[in-house]
Amino acid sequence: MTKKIFLTALCALALCPAFAQTSEAVEEKVEYSTDKYKVETNRFWDNWFVSVGGGGQIYFGDHDKQIDLNKRIAPALDIAVGKWFTPGIGIRLMYSGLKSKGATRDDWACDITHGTGEHVPGWAGVPGDDLQYSKYKMGNLHADVLFNVLNLFGGYNENRKWDLSPYAGLGWARVYDSPSAKEVSANIGVLTSWHFCDALALNLDVRGMFVNDRFDGEGGGRFGEGNLSATIGLTYKFKNRGWGRSKTVTRYVYDYGDLESMRSKLNDMSAENERLKKALAEGDRQKAQTIVKKIAAANLVTFKINKTKLSNEARANLGLLAEIIKSGDPDAVYTITGYADAGTGSSKGNERLSKERAENVYDCLVNEFGVSEKQLRIDYKGGVENMFYNDPRLSRAVITRGE
Repeated sequence: MTKKIFLTALCALALCPAFAQTSEAVEEKVEYSTDKYKVETNRFWDNWFVSVGGGGQIYFGDHDKQIDLNKRIAPALDIAVGKWFTPGIGIRLMYSGLKSKGATRDDWACDITHGTGEHVPGWAGVPGDDLQYSKYKMGNLHADVLFNVLNLFGGYNENRKWDLSPYAGLGWARVYDSPSAKEVSANIGVLTSWHFCDALALNLDVRGMFVNDRFDGEGGGRFGEGNLSATIGLTYKFKNRGWGRSKTVTRYVYDYGDLESMRSKLNDMSAENERLKKALAEGDRQKAQTIVKKIAAANLVTFKINKTKLSNEARANLGLLAEIIKSGDPDAVYTITGYADAGTGSSKGNERLSKERAENVYDCLVNEFGVSEKQLRIDYKGGVENMFYNDPRLSRAVITRGE
């Protein structure tokens, strides 16, 4: 029994991480840079290449002026492997060389250095200055740092068809024929590439090699000697090749429990927002209704001189007023005030006219148009001076105003 409990506990512990993982949600946001000078750092096995080429080379030694140029040109071979670490900077390890040609002096006191036995015309049999053509096998293993100036100064462009890459490096140069030589070499050159496609390019490599004066087996008291070569070849670029745009990845990790809580809160907030919107709309409607109800209407009807009877025009106007009163605030009270023209008739007669006129308007509103008596009250002023526009006809009137 104890063993079963122990195994069950182990299973539960093993499953806990799985449940913990499923309780999280991961979201990634990727933003690519538009800066042409920024690219993704490549992995170690990305952007490797191999190159092979062939051409010619000329050695600059002690007897360059004594022989023709065509006698100094020798075949050259290049084999290299390298890697671009960025679009603008790379390294390569190259073997270059093959053969070297020139001239060597026979001082009759020692063996001819790399001599071919063929004498240089004009210098044969001259004691101490007998020159023979020379030839020997040589090679130069060197490491170079390459600088793609178009990418460095113009930014990376994956569609560019031509590249220019100066370089410099150090190496180990060697003469294989006896007497052999081993010297440190300094190398500088320019590599020009034309791209057929993403994987293949045509190269022109012009390079100078600098070595010690004794490299060719003959010391002439010079500071150093050198080799100038020019080769044409092909470069193959392995996968993965090229560069991706620099990007920023923002990773968001959400807990499902937090997400559910946030979702529930958002739903509650949305419901509350809808409730408040409805309440606001209802409040605005009620407020508008209240404003409408509290609007106090006013009305004026006129009478002929010494008359109290309402004309049809006056009754029509009172009907419109009745509609406003009945649709408005039921607590609003309207005062019906009668007037008479003080310029005509006696004071007592004008008081009677103003009273009867107000009572007739009251009766019309209540009996004919159904206005509540609670909303009306009667007042009269007798004879008054001209109230509007100095026109006595407008003083033979009843004015109804809401409070």
